[in-house]
Amino acid sequence: MNKEDNSYKTISEVVKILNLKSKKGDSLPTHTLRFWEKEFKQIKPKILTGNRRYYDKKNIELLKKIHFLLKDQGMTIKGVKKILNNKEPLKLDEMADNSIRADNLKNKLNKISNIVKSLKKFK
Repeated sequence: MNKEDNSYKTISEVVKILNLKSKKGDSLPTHTLRFWEKEFKQIKPKILTGNRRYYDKKNIELLKKIHFLLKDQGMTIKGVKKILNNKEPLKLDEMADNSIRADNLKNKLNKISNIVKSLKKFK
């Protein structure tokens, strides 16, 4: 049974979409999404009887941004809140393009090291 993209997803389905994993690896870390709901006022799932949460496409996209910024970019919750409260829209590709990747950083450090070595020759 495959749900359409526009249909509501349960909290377990969203955890799988985000590929969240618990440290022990034995259960789905739905507590992470509940924590993010408390921290980020922009996340507003439908809560029906029995406190069951259902997320629409807009909330899932927002959770993807939060996940990307926290886990992939290493930002703090406070930093992510600042970005989300910014009135300009945030695109995930913009963050990926502006991030410093390890291999880029290594290349830049090598170039700087070579410049420093060449400057030492002029002493």
